Amino acid sequence: MVRGGAAEPGGGFARFTVSSHTLRALASTEPSAEGTRLVRDVRRSKRLLLLRAVLDSVLDAPPGAEAAERWALLEEAERQDPEAVRDVLHYPATGVWAEETLRRLHAPQGPPPDLAHLGALAVAAALRAGIGFKATLRPVGGRLALPTLGLLRPDRPGPLALTERSWDSCATLPLHALPGGRTALDDLDPYRAPPAAHPAPVRPARRLTPKGHKRWDTQWSGALTLLERYDSTRADEIGRLLRSVVPLAGGTRSSGATLPAAAGSVLARAQAPPALAATLVHEVQHGKLAALADILTLHTADRTPRLWAPWRSDPRPLEGLLHGAYAHLALAGYWQRAALYGARGAWAQHARVRAQVAAVLPVLRAQPQLTLAGREFVDGMAAAERTMDELPPPGDQHATARRALERERRAWCEAHPELAAFVQV
Repeated sequence: MVRGGAAEPGGGFARFTVSSHTLRALASTEPSAEGTRLVRDVRRSKRLLLLRAVLDSVLDAPPGAEAAERWALLEEAERQDPEAVRDVLHYPATGVWAEETLRRLHAPQGPPPDLAHLGALAVAAALRAGIGFKATLRPVGGRLALPTLGLLRPDRPGPLALTERSWDSCATLPLHALPGGRTALDDLDPYRAPPAAHPAPVRPARRLTPKGHKRWDTQWSGALTLLERYDSTRADEIGRLLRSVVPLAGGTRSSGATLPAAAGSVLARAQAPPALAATLVHEVQHGKLAALADILTLHTADRTPRLWAPWRSDPRPLEGLLHGAYAHLALAGYWQRAALYGARGAWAQHARVRAQVAAVLPVLRAQPQLTLAGREFVDGMAAAERTMDELPPPGDQHATARRALERERRAWCEAHPELAAFVQV
């Protein structure tokens, strides 16, 4: 049994016990009930501690009485509809706000914290719970963002008096729900991505047009259809772990990104359904590994970039290589299943990605900074990669992919001669 600490509402740490079975299940990247449950429980526990820390800090600040009033409204809404309030508090953007607020509260210089957003959370929860209430909030830029709901657009400037009828009586711009589930396409929430993520290469798009929403609906539906056809367990996992998708701005080089502060969300650019399906498989793995790393120390390495990652041109630290290998291991499994169902080009994709993962797994396993848990996790990844031998691609596609990868490795070593010793064991 492996133990790790995770946040709990009381301000201490809940003890999460991760069995070897669960650790191996997560290491394989294959969806499992126990793995999904652990990821969700860790996320919720961490969020509650984060919100508790924000509340404690805010109550000590000058507008403490107002913060207490907002929190009281949240508690009243929770008594009426706990699930609705839970969705507001555990919405990915709420985590971004909470982390940014704590950072600003404890920063000696810089912009002040957005404490008014606590009122927006409370009002959104009260509206969703259907309770009677009165609250006054101040819109920003002529609009008031209500997490999980969308935007209120008042017809005049200044403070806005809100009641349980405000969402129906004011001009609104609802958050766009993607087809086929509870995942939202979030192009509205001001905290849909951390401010630090806004510079290139990862930058959220501005509000989409109706045409943009329709395009996303089409691509999302197509991606879900492919996932359900080729790998239904991964489709189910994505539905359980992904609460929102944030569109990336045009010109962004990356096809997707996962930000730890926004647990349960991915940033993705509009793309054809096959590419979007692969992006979702890839990015959900980053979220799973981030949750596991919150309760288990997998390695003690620093952030020095010295390792070769076949999917990138720049050197990576151990943490980056582990994340990349984990996400690409899932992709290799997805493309293998897609190929078995006859998806065009899937065998070539599988061979290429699997060759990449197979090349870096020995390097990962040789790292002395791995902890016992980290070593067991990487061993589990290696075991999952080996099982792919049971269903090899036709012809010499594996050999072709390995030869191409070897050429890329030599070119990388020539470009980074000082790091060549770290490329292979």
